Amino acid sequence: MDESPSFPESFDDPRITPQFCRRLAGDAGDLVLLGVVHDHPASIARVERVLERVGPETLALELPPVAMPLYRVYARDGDAADPTPPRFGGEMSAAIRAAPDADHVGIDAPNWSFLRRLVARLVADRVSPATARRVLSSVGGATREALACRVAATLTHATSMTVVPGEQVEYDCEPDDSPEQQAAHERSHVAGVQALLGSVETDGSALTYRDDTREHCMVERLEAIRSEPGDVVAVVGVDHLERLVTDLSA
Repeated sequence: MDESPSFPESFDDPRITPQFCRRLAGDAGDLVLLGVVHDHPASIARVERVLERVGPETLALELPPVAMPLYRVYARDGDAADPTPPRFGGEMSAAIRAAPDADHVGIDAPNWSFLRRLVARLVADRVSPATARRVLSSVGGATREALACRVAATLTHATSMTVVPGEQVEYDCEPDDSPEQQAAHERSHVAGVQALLGSVETDGSALTYRDDTREHCMVERLEAIRSEPGDVVAVVGVDHLERLVTDLSA
């Protein structure tokens, strides 16, 4: 399971670098991990270019399984030959459209495995009632968002409307900017967010409990997926990338 540092460099594209793209070789096939910034033009282009090259058997997305139908609807906005990304769903719907023949799998929480593991950890760590309430409140919010996606997909199928839960993120960067401009803007954005998060103490916080458990469940799901024959591409938030690479390389 050696990481192959040559894979990102095989693209003549400044948006595809080891900071955002890793390939792990396996007995059944390769696993390519793509870190993304939600709705960013550089991330959307990275996903499209890598999927065009790899043509995976499985496309794993950092989405709850219950939200997958909505993003499939978004992906059908236009067609694979259209160079314009789908209007909604950012890099996730762009990934589905770029790999129409792959098996599309949602690997993020909430799901029963995540909930069981989270509750077991809270009990084992004997967290305070206040922390437990904050954790469960955060999970409840994520569950409501996932269910809203499911409802939106149903309404979009049943009516002529396209229902969009939540808001799209806008950047001072456009899809028609050069690859170099997009890459520079994305790197600057990530550096700013990481600097901000690094200044905040999060150990033992509700957010730490939730995200650590999410990442553990994503690792387990990816390990199960990559045990089957065929190449896999996983699209995840860039803040999860290093943890997933480390655990999946162990």
